[in-house]
Amino acid sequence: MRTRTFDEIKDEVFGKVGSAERDTLEHELQSFRVGLKIREARKQLNMTQEELASRINKKRSFISKVENDGSNITLTTLFDIVEKGLGGKVSIEVLVEKPAFEFEPEFAAEG
Repeated sequence: MRTRTFDEIKDEVFGKVGSAERDTLEHELQSFRVGLKIREARKQLNMTQEELASRINKKRSFISKVENDGSNITLTTLFDIVEKGLGGKVSIEVLVEKPAFEFEPEFAAEG
């Protein structure tokens, strides 16, 4: 029996990258990863959810929700949790597979 990769299984169950169902899955996985990273950082600091919540003027249940599903937080909230609450820095990477637009020659800088 051949072992399949996680990507092969996702292709089979949710469709190829770029399909609506696969894109939804990938977004949900990224959101889940955000929550896990927040939880890991909080635990490394030996901080409770209650302590983190207090630092950013939120309820413990809010922190729990973020850690279990980071999908509905704003960037402002993310920055508050990481910078004010955890004393860290947020690093965001944007990857673009293909250009959203092409520069027209008439708009290119003349040299």
